[in-house]
Amino acid sequence: MRQSFVPSKLSLFLITTASFLIQGCSEAPNTQQQEAMPSAAVSTIKATTEDAPFTIELPATLSGSKEVEVRARVTGILESRNFDEGQTVKKDQSLFTINLEPYQLAVESAQAAFDGANVSLIQAQRDVKRLGKLRADKSVSQRDFDNASSAQDIAKTNLAAAKVALKEAKLNLEYAQVKAPVAGIMGREFVSEGTYVAGPDLLLTQITQLDPIRLRFGISEREQLKMRQDVEKGSLTLPKDGHWQTSITLQDGSRYEQTGEVNFSDVRINPNTGTSELQAIIPNPDFKLRPGQFVRVTLQGAVRKNAFVIPQRAVLDNGTGKFVYLAAKNEQGNTVARPAPVEVGEWIQKPESQNNKNFWLIKSGLNEGDEVIIDGMAKIFFPGMPVAVNNTSHSDNAE
Repeated sequence: MRQSFVPSKLSLFLITTASFLIQGCSEAPNTQQQEAMPSAAVSTIKATTEDAPFTIELPATLSGSKEVEVRARVTGILESRNFDEGQTVKKDQSLFTINLEPYQLAVESAQAAFDGANVSLIQAQRDVKRLGKLRADKSVSQRDFDNASSAQDIAKTNLAAAKVALKEAKLNLEYAQVKAPVAGIMGREFVSEGTYVAGPDLLLTQITQLDPIRLRFGISEREQLKMRQDVEKGSLTLPKDGHWQTSITLQDGSRYEQTGEVNFSDVRINPNTGTSELQAIIPNPDFKLRPGQFVRVTLQGAVRKNAFVIPQRAVLDNGTGKFVYLAAKNEQGNTVARPAPVEVGEWIQKPESQNNKNFWLIKSGLNEGDEVIIDGMAKIFFPGMPVAVNNTSHSDNAE
C-alpha cells in the first residue's frame, strides 16, 4: 500500500529559504537590503592630473657599430697572420705581415735620395751666398748669379720631391704590416700565409667593432600617428630632435647597466613591416653585448601632459572593458562604490613610490577630484554597495 508524502515543517522552511536565495541571485539587492549590509572598508586616492613619463618598449636587434673589411694597401707575399680568429684586438694592432724586405729597401733608397737632395741644396745655397758677394763687387756676371739662384730653386724642389718619396716609402712599409683600423672582434681569415696579395681587391678578414654597439628597432606607423596626434593636441611632448634615451632588457629579464641614445630615425616606412627604423648607440666596454642578440629596448624622454595616473591594482576588467570603482554619494547621501569605465594608456613605473611602483595612465573616464578606490575592491560584491573610506593604512598617491 502506497503512503502519501506529507512535507514536514522543516522541509517547507528549507524550500522557502531556497526560493528566496534563487530570487536574490537573479535580482540586484534593493535599497533596503543595501542599507542593511555592512559597509566595505576601502582606501582611496584623489584623482589629480600630473605630467607623467611616456615610455615605449619594443623588440630590437644588436649589431656592431662598425663592420670593417680589412684589405692590404700594398702587394706582396703574405708572411704571417698575427691574430687568432675571434680574438679581441686594439686599434693599430698588426693583423698580417706582408714581406717587408722590398719596402725596407725602398725606405733606405728614398732616405739616401733625400739625403743627397739635402746636400745639393746646401751646396746651392753656398754658391748663391758666395756669388752674391762677388756680384756686389761686380766680380761675376749677372748671368752666373742667376744660374746659381736657379740651381738653388731646383735643389729645393728636388729636396721636396725626395721628402715625399721617403714619406711614401715609409707608408708602404707601414701598410705592409696590415693593422686594425678599429678596435673590435676579429672574424675568420680569408687568406692564408704564403698567398700573394694583389692589393686592396683581396679581402683578408673582417673586424666587428663592439664598443659602442648598435641597436636597431622599428616603430609602427600606427604608433607614430598616435604620437603625432597627441603632440598636436598638446597632451604629449617628445624628446628634442627625436633623441630618445634608451635602455636594454636582456632575454633573462635583467636590465643592462649601460644606457644610450637614439641617433638616427628613418623618415621612410618599410612597406613590408609597416614600421620605420630607428638606431641607438649603446656603450659596450666589456663586450657583454654581441651582434645578433635579441633584446627589448625601452625608449624614455617623452612626457604625458596633465594625465591621470593611478595604481594598476585599482583598474579592474569586467570582460567588456576596464573600469575603476569610485567612492561616491548616492541619492540618499550614503557613500557607495560606483563603477566608472576608463580608457587606459601605457603602464608607468615610479621607483620613488613606497608601496606601489606600477601605475596605469588613464586617458579618459576620470575627473579631477574623483575619489578612486585602490584597496578593498574584493569586498565590493555589486555596484552601489556601501563603502567606508579609511585612508590611514596606505601611502599610495597618484604622483
